[in-house]
Amino acid sequence: MTASTLDIQRHGGVARVFLNRPDVRNAFNSEVIAELTAAFTTLGADDSVRAIVLGGHGKAFCAGGDLNWMRAMADYSWEQNRVDAQALADMLFTIYTCPKPVIGRLHGDCYAGGVGLAAVCDVLVAAHDMHFCLSEAKVGLLPATISPYVIRALGEQASRRFFITAERFSAASAHRLGLVQVLAEPAALDAEVDALVSALLANGPAAVAASKRLVQQVAGLPVTAELRADTARRIADIRASAEGKEGISAFLAKRDPAWKAPA
Repeated sequence: MTASTLDIQRHGGVARVFLNRPDVRNAFNSEVIAELTAAFTTLGADDSVRAIVLGGHGKAFCAGGDLNWMRAMADYSWEQNRVDAQALADMLFTIYTCPKPVIGRLHGDCYAGGVGLAAVCDVLVAAHDMHFCLSEAKVGLLPATISPYVIRALGEQASRRFFITAERFSAASAHRLGLVQVLAEPAALDAEVDALVSALLANGPAAVAASKRLVQQVAGLPVTAELRADTARRIADIRASAEGKEGISAFLAKRDPAWKAPA
């Protein structure tokens, strides 16, 4: 699978999606947004895909919005701006709700909308020398479409600070605040990503998808009778599924389950 602004590589059950505009530090525009939406829709529906890695070619993961795209927006009407922003919001939601686990491979700069792109991933592996910046306020804008994901990933108080100050912050700070899960030496970035991919491929694919939905749908809810009944239903569903039965059978027989695949 190829696309003009993306480099999509497939090996076994793993799809690696790289932003491929290194000359502009992988800044995105309407074309990138459309192609990311299409790519994650397609990969999410492909039963042969077990995990997706999202990264960027060149010196940066993603520098936010492309300058030419931003210049064009200066002449947009309110309705044109709304339609354009809706496309970005829909792209982020497509990745966030992709049924396949998404690992973000981050290096260099991750700015503005790039932080939103990182925040919709399930796990972030970051080079220790990279930086983040929610820079929208510097140009009189706000990080509106990315805010639901960034606030969840970074935390409310840290988001309040970095939304209004537009300060750069380090990968170490992002790790301390919970946005980044794994810090890596730049030379070890791919090895850390591959270790996570191997862990994912050892698990039941339906269980991984259901676990991802579980966190998204249960986080922040009060523990009511309805929630207790819902969680009981979810575990009953997967216990009774073919994958659940195979997993328990393999565990008791001390053999690999049918889904276990090499990275």
